[in-house]
Amino acid sequence: MNSNQRPLPVTIVGYVYILVGAAGFAYHFRAMLASRSGSVWVELTELVALVCGVFILRGNNCARWAALAWIAFHVILSAFHSFRQFAIHAVICAVIAWVLFGPGGARYFRGGRSGPA
Repeated sequence: MNSNQRPLPVTIVGYVYILVGAAGFAYHFRAMLASRSGSVWVELTELVALVCGVFILRGNNCARWAALAWIAFHVILSAFHSFRQFAIHAVICAVIAWVLFGPGGARYFRGGRSGPA
């Protein structure tokens, strides 16, 4: 793989974060305009997802950590709901962690170097 080439799974995760962030922001925007309690925080988390996605696509190492924290936050929140929601979020978190921190993702975020320079 070319050192500048982004692995397809990383690309997919980046675009999913952008899509989830943009769609979530648009969906919850009315609640924020209506000044519903907590809606600003929901919008903020949606913007964080969008920004994570953009910077994942740019190869920013901090973005993969922020993206993992974002989904881990959702795993924690879903633990207060049904077991099904918790399980789904936990599986998604594991897949994202594997994609972003596995061999292909690690190589991409490291800049493609195969060892110490």
